[in-house]
Amino acid sequence: MIVGTAGHIDHGKTTLVRALTGVDTDRLPEEKARGISIELGYAYLDVPGLDERIGFIDVPGHEKLVHTMLAGASGIDLALLLVAADDGVMPQTREHLAVLSLLGLTRCVVAVTKIDRAEPGRVESLQGEVRALLAGTGLKGAPVLAVSAQTGQGVPALRELLFEAARDTRPRATRHLAARLAVDRAFSLEGVGTVVTGTLHAGEIAVGDELFIQGQRARVRSLHAQNRAVERAQAGQRCAVALAGLTREQAPRGQWLTAPAAALATDRFDARLTLWPGEVRPLRSGARVHLHLGAQSVTASVAVLDAGDAIEPGASARVQLVCHAPVGAWRGDRLVLRDAGATRTLAGGVVLDPFAPTRYRRTPERLAELAACELPTPARRRERLLALSSLGLDLTRFAQAEGMAEPLDGWALGDEACAALTVKLLAALADFHAGSPDELGPDAARLRRLVAPRIAEPLWRQLLAEQRAAGRIAVRGAFVHLPEHGVQLSAAEQRIAQKVAPRLGAAGAEGAWARDLAKDCAEAEPLMRATLARLAQQGELHQVVKDLYCDTATMARLAAVARALGDTYGKVTAAAFRDATGLGRKRAIQHLEHFDRVGLLRRVGDEHRLRADSTLFSEATN
Repeated sequence: MIVGTAGHIDHGKTTLVRALTGVDTDRLPEEKARGISIELGYAYLDVPGLDERIGFIDVPGHEKLVHTMLAGASGIDLALLLVAADDGVMPQTREHLAVLSLLGLTRCVVAVTKIDRAEPGRVESLQGEVRALLAGTGLKGAPVLAVSAQTGQGVPALRELLFEAARDTRPRATRHLAARLAVDRAFSLEGVGTVVTGTLHAGEIAVGDELFIQGQRARVRSLHAQNRAVERAQAGQRCAVALAGLTREQAPRGQWLTAPAAALATDRFDARLTLWPGEVRPLRSGARVHLHLGAQSVTASVAVLDAGDAIEPGASARVQLVCHAPVGAWRGDRLVLRDAGATRTLAGGVVLDPFAPTRYRRTPERLAELAACELPTPARRRERLLALSSLGLDLTRFAQAEGMAEPLDGWALGDEACAALTVKLLAALADFHAGSPDELGPDAARLRRLVAPRIAEPLWRQLLAEQRAAGRIAVRGAFVHLPEHGVQLSAAEQRIAQKVAPRLGAAGAEGAWARDLAKDCAEAEPLMRATLARLAQQGELHQVVKDLYCDTATMARLAAVARALGDTYGKVTAAAFRDATGLGRKRAIQHLEHFDRVGLLRRVGDEHRLRADSTLFSEATN
């Protein structure tokens, strides 16, 4: 169990933690000299009868250090809120209470401290005031104890209450969730290297694991959980992770240390936000705020998605937060907003979708998706999102958003959406055949533009493959048509087809030009061009560039070379393809660009990447 300790009188707070644990959590000379906490402090307390220990995160209480307090409060199980009897409830107390409530925390113990300095009746009066303050929050009913760190009065009762809370704390669910640790401190140790500390929000970390932070890979060299050397740590524990292959500067406070499957960074996400009831003004779209999520703090802008364009005090609404720096955000994570001047806490909320769209963000369809994101389990969220997604559900992004340990791959399409797209697909082909009876059919890319231009290309090709397997469509080369439709060649065209076949076979990858074929075959050039175009429409030939043709067998061999290069190197460059085929650079580039157009490859900068779902030309090599 992780306990966050907060109080506005830092010296008294640190003294009480020392009375409970025997550890002075103020480490810095400045902290000891001034008697206030400036950085996060840590202490641990063994629980009698259990092989468990309580971890304390001592957070600063000063109003100018609330951002540091938030970094430590993220991920705790229970809050220990301190109110000094000689000062009473202070503005910082109210803000700390707001922070804890907006983080969704429901377990809290309040300690009225320094009771040895209080006048008779003061302690009872202050306890009543604190209970009244808690009454309007999620922490209502929290026990309020009177203690003195100096005399020891009440300290054993407080310690026993924390022990009982630890015994009642259930381990956080780790199954199916990837490791995510919010880094709140990083340092270097001689002989060990870079060490990061933080609360493990989800999943498990083990020695030898490969993890990600800011796009960098690092290996877990050694591991401490709750201040003990361990081989494995689990969610809910405070950890110190020694990382190989990483410098201290590459792991600043606020970053997330994650398993590869969950690694993400986003500059906008959708969330459910609740404005603190104590606010006097609504929170409106366009407001600039400080966003606190995990141990990270960035500035952001608010866009209210629900009707009204504003959130009234105490009310809740869905929003999009546009961040001014990338953040790690996963569905269900808690967040807190402070005002632009970082002087007060405004609101808290929960992340709904880390992959928020820049367009169509307020449409009924999008709001229905956000409602699905608020369902209580991943299975129900996936089921509902699949039913709502007329253009399919990206399973990879879904798994990332959920922070799943096992990555998902590909796309899924609901039954209703699949049926609707199939109807549109067959209707579009019928219309195309009616308007262009002499053509075999549109190529797959053109057909996609006719049927569903916004659908993801991998899902489109998956849909075509399923419809082809069901016998509803036929595919020849890059062209798609209804099974009953085919381009019929005239007698003259059949004669020319027989003449050009051996010449194209001999030309190989260099191809043959229409004018040269017309001359060699003693045919009229216009008729030759028309016949070659018709043969290309049938998928018998392939037009690499205007008037330059290759036969299917040649294109299949070139496609096999491209696939081999892509499988080996993860990319296909013009130079590698040229060398592998023996072609000149110009012709090699022309073939690669043709493969881009028909869907075997896709262009990424100066490289070409294989489309994993493409089966173009594979049948010709079988």
